[in-house]
Amino acid sequence: MIFEEINSFIGDLKKVEVSNERKAILQPLADYVQEKATKNEDIRLNFICTHNSRRSHLSQVWAQTMAAYFNVKNVTCYSGGTEATALFPIVATTLSNTGFKIEKLAGTDNPVYSIKYGVNAAPIIGFSKKYDAEFNPASEFAAIMTCSQADGGCPFIAGAEKRVPITFEDPKAFDGTPQQAEKYQERSTQIAAEMFYIFSNIKK
Repeated sequence: MIFEEINSFIGDLKKVEVSNERKAILQPLADYVQEKATKNEDIRLNFICTHNSRRSHLSQVWAQTMAAYFNVKNVTCYSGGTEATALFPIVATTLSNTGFKIEKLAGTDNPVYSIKYGVNAAPIIGFSKKYDAEFNPASEFAAIMTCSQADGGCPFIAGAEKRVPITFEDPKAFDGTPQQAEKYQERSTQIAAEMFYIFSNIKK
């Protein structure tokens, strides 16, 4: 089901070590997913950052992909920001380089992308939106805060059953530098490895 190139990339993630410190940060989300999976309930995960342009999209895409890879059912992943901007093009390029099939559906100031991880998988629709936009769930979801600014600025997320801070360093700091591609790939790999850790430990 999952494209071979992505499958190969995920296989290599077994060599990426997740520190005990990060495991402790990830555990509340793992517990939430496990509780829902045990009850056979829908698992809605909304990854939230300030601009919904980089880290929240990478987290959404990798969480959805890992749920499919480990056959954890009823998982739907979303992303949003405290404000809407645009999905940063290097994020799409980074995912494409890993094997995702990406198609730009609309080329506005806030482009809409179809992001596919498998032949028969429903595409993830990637575009920047506020976390409480109609596209996202209004209730019965976990809010995962992927940046410290959004985590500090949004102590309460309406409708969320659980609020989990899992913050990542922003690759934006390397925009326009020779290290840009490397640093975006580095962040994508970290997020992928941590989502791998969460979903690989879910007992079905």
